[in-house]
Amino acid sequence: MFSEKANKIFQEVIEKYHIINTVDQSFTNVYDKDSNLLEHLLYRKCWIDTVQWHYEDIIRDPQIDPVAALKLKRQIDASNQDRTDMVEFIDSYFLEKHKNVAAKADATINTESPAWGIDRLSILALKVYHMNEEATRENASDSHKAACQLKLDILLDQRVDLSTAIDTLLDDVSKGDKYMKVYKQMKMYNDDELNPVLRSQK
Repeated sequence: MFSEKANKIFQEVIEKYHIINTVDQSFTNVYDKDSNLLEHLLYRKCWIDTVQWHYEDIIRDPQIDPVAALKLKRQIDASNQDRTDMVEFIDSYFLEKHKNVAAKADATINTESPAWGIDRLSILALKVYHMNEEATRENASDSHKAACQLKLDILLDQRVDLSTAIDTLLDDVSKGDKYMKVYKQMKMYNDDELNPVLRSQK
């Protein structure tokens, strides 16, 4: 099943990141783009999410220097753009894969594209990893660990449900029971023609 592959790759990425555990470490994709395109995209997608997860931790430091915080905000903005770009690349992969599938007359569209479900699955992998850290942290209180274990159990159940939903959607698309439409980004704040603040700087 697709989700089994995706969850395995996401775990690889998160474990790889935490060997060095710094946001400025270099990135190398272990999957070749030409021979393993889907795996390549999933690995890159989760790496972006993992770095951004830690950006979000850092920027919440109440003692952070304002100049550093502004720089980090720009990095988070750029990361968000990379994240949505990767979602589109993944959806493009599935559109190409199923381009010859004829949608049935009664086919329906899903509330989100496959890649946006995959985006949620990648972030869920990060939640599972870090909640497990908290549930097993040696210097944490027993009550803290117990509360985190309860949350972890819910996250693991959620991952099963989301994985099943993604696999079902992809299967439905492959059979023509569902059809895909991908709406390209309509973000306005990065566009110097649509953001009035940026437009005024031209």
